[in-house]
Amino acid sequence: MPHDGPILPPVRLRPDAELARAALAAPLLARAVRLARWAGPETRVGAGGELVEEQLPAAAEVLGLGDDSEGPAYASEAWRTAVDAGLLEVHDPADADAEAYGTVTAGEGLELIAGAPRDVLAVWQEALEAVYADAIAPLLDELSEAIGPDGEIDYAALDWDPDGEAEFLDGVLGNLYLLTVTDGATGGEPVPLPALAASMIVPDDMGEPTDDILEQVSVAMMRLDDQFRLLEPIGLVEYQPVDETLMVDEPGEGPASPEDEDLSRYGLVKLTPLGLHGVRVRLLEAGVAAPVVGELADKGADVLLDGLARYPEAAAGAETEQWLARREPAAAAHELLAAARGSDAGGPLRRLRCQQALVHVGAQAEPEVRAVLDDAELGGLARVWLAERGAADVPAPPESMVFWLSIDTIAAQLDADGEPDELRGLVEGLTGQHSGFFDAAWRVDHPATADVLEAMGRMHPNKRVAKEARKAAFKARSR
Repeated sequence: MPHDGPILPPVRLRPDAELARAALAAPLLARAVRLARWAGPETRVGAGGELVEEQLPAAAEVLGLGDDSEGPAYASEAWRTAVDAGLLEVHDPADADAEAYGTVTAGEGLELIAGAPRDVLAVWQEALEAVYADAIAPLLDELSEAIGPDGEIDYAALDWDPDGEAEFLDGVLGNLYLLTVTDGATGGEPVPLPALAASMIVPDDMGEPTDDILEQVSVAMMRLDDQFRLLEPIGLVEYQPVDETLMVDEPGEGPASPEDEDLSRYGLVKLTPLGLHGVRVRLLEAGVAAPVVGELADKGADVLLDGLARYPEAAAGAETEQWLARREPAAAAHELLAAARGSDAGGPLRRLRCQQALVHVGAQAEPEVRAVLDDAELGGLARVWLAERGAADVPAPPESMVFWLSIDTIAAQLDADGEPDELRGLVEGLTGQHSGFFDAAWRVDHPATADVLEAMGRMHPNKRVAKEARKAAFKARSR
């Protein structure tokens, strides 16, 4: 059924407690927390809240990185994260002396990080936003080239579009999220970096990419390599970086083509379970409908069936099981059947989802199902459900109900999946089993009759039968 605005398939998220543990274990946040707890009255910060250079070695020691040549750099990065995530609060110097240093005290985030899982995740999300801002910032070499004679950065000279950078990275993370939730898992398979870059650059209707497009993909891939290297320590992704030997061309040879190489050398990335949560939060803030499995469990059957209309089969089953767990089987069956009625455009798909939901109810739904055997809209699905369970004394349906159910079923499948191969098989089967199918079908009193017959005309491989379907559709519209 139609929906307003972008809607993604539902995601199965890990429990908050598990996600919070993953957040606390993310290397960058863990280091930021350690530095925030280490900071005291003697800690000195610069005008931008950065830890003064003289104290970076001590901070590196606190992090266990005293012997690492990159220790001070890691400490500086962790300190900035602590400030940006609210673990520390920076105070300006008490006097106006330009040489004076600022001080820090514990921020609200330091108390939250020891609190409930939701509080921990909120602090982590703040840290993620700070890292994200770094990821879309100009590269260091670009900044150095834009430094003017006065030592200040000439931002106007930078070839940097912050909105464009954010839009591109948002799109990449959105594609990664969609690939993951479509797989119906919280991990998914790693995605090669060239494929992810191409998904944002190569037009859908382009056959063989041009050299210009391939060059754009290559540039984007290397930019993503830098960005995912930044995003991995905060726990958003698992990332295998681009093999640095690919950056060095052999004398007399051009760079190797990804088609001739092991794609894993060009970088592999996937969202972590924590990353799924983080990207979903950002999607929701951007106004994208990003449902989560379980959010319909406390809603009525009408909301459930409408919601399941956009769910893949596995997610629909998981959502239905959670909904049923809160209700008595007979009452749940009664509520589902009542919500399945309706001659509106969404009715066929609601009835299909109802029939699928009743499978999870089991034998205790039988009395409620038998009660609708004579219902014009539900009698057909009731017979199908009873027959599939091997129930006895299932009355044969009148011919009018058989044709009505056929139209309703195809309408539901069209709404759910478009025109997949399985539906084509159903169409061929119906016309093969019922001689004179279209002579009866165009008379069916169903709001989707004409649309279904037109679709059958498009799908049926036999030209003669397809023509009969189109004629029947015309008769249905003229009726």
